[in-house]
Amino acid sequence: MPAIEAQRSYYNCSKCPAYCCSVYERVQVTKRDIQRLARHFNVDEGMAVKRFTKTYNGERILRQKADPIFGKACTFLNPATRQCTIYDVRPRACRDFPNRARCAYYDLLQFERSQQGDDTVLPLVQITFRNGDK
Repeated sequence: MPAIEAQRSYYNCSKCPAYCCSVYERVQVTKRDIQRLARHFNVDEGMAVKRFTKTYNGERILRQKADPIFGKACTFLNPATRQCTIYDVRPRACRDFPNRARCAYYDLLQFERSQQGDDTVLPLVQITFRNGDK
């Protein structure tokens, strides 16, 4: 029986400034995500909901905090290292991202750095939805 090949990834999250943790206003969390957070922080689910989430248009989402690069970011993003502080218990939406072999944010980052000839260039990204689209 042939071995199952792992899908090759064309991005490196450790070299990214955490676009996915910063440019999205909403990261939906499920009951299962809340249970993981509660266990991780040794609190009950009600406390996890209160501390780490909020409701937006009837949707349970992660809270955000001030971010020195993008203005705001996920409450669990370490602003100094640009890494997730709850990586092992992160929500399903974060686990699934980008759900393909390429990450558009990483491609943009690499393209701009190549074009500018500067490995420190940081293109700022903002996602804007047209009225009524989500």
